[in-house]
Amino acid sequence: MKWLFLLLFSVSAAHAADTIYEFKVKDIDGKEVSLAEYKGKTAVIVNTASKCGYTPQYEGLEALYKKYKSRGVVVLGFPSNDFHAQEPGTNAEIKKFCQAKYNVDFPLFEKNPVSGSQKQPLYAYLTDHGPDKGEVKWNFEKFVVDPSGHVVARFRSKVKPDSNDISSAIEKTFVK
Repeated sequence: MKWLFLLLFSVSAAHAADTIYEFKVKDIDGKEVSLAEYKGKTAVIVNTASKCGYTPQYEGLEALYKKYKSRGVVVLGFPSNDFHAQEPGTNAEIKKFCQAKYNVDFPLFEKNPVSGSQKQPLYAYLTDHGPDKGEVKWNFEKFVVDPSGHVVARFRSKVKPDSNDISSAIEKTFVK
């Protein structure tokens, strides 16, 4: 019964949140991180997996991070094993894989569900807000969040990180 209360509390907390900055998550090393640390930055939030056909997008995500980092953009990676068990590793194995194979320098967070009834509260918020609501359908879906913490764009897995659509969505968030 306690797990049901926690699940309902998490889901209702996600619906009550006004921005992503109200969420706390654990990084890939298990340290609690408040997303308020990214306040004022544009965030590209992506669910990842190490054994997926889209896994090479890590390279593009890292390039995107390097391209826009100096302009206040951060890529935040959230590994998930939701889709055909394509992220079977532990957090330590995921971190090692990402660094060794793709030189990932952007922040990674602990592996958690991003879909279904057990999805983490941040993903409940992301999928319920913004211009394209609904469940995450596969690995490497990307959410663009503006500096005020609101979802402004969403891109499905097939859209590569170096696409003009993603760059355009990011650049629209820059204060002029």
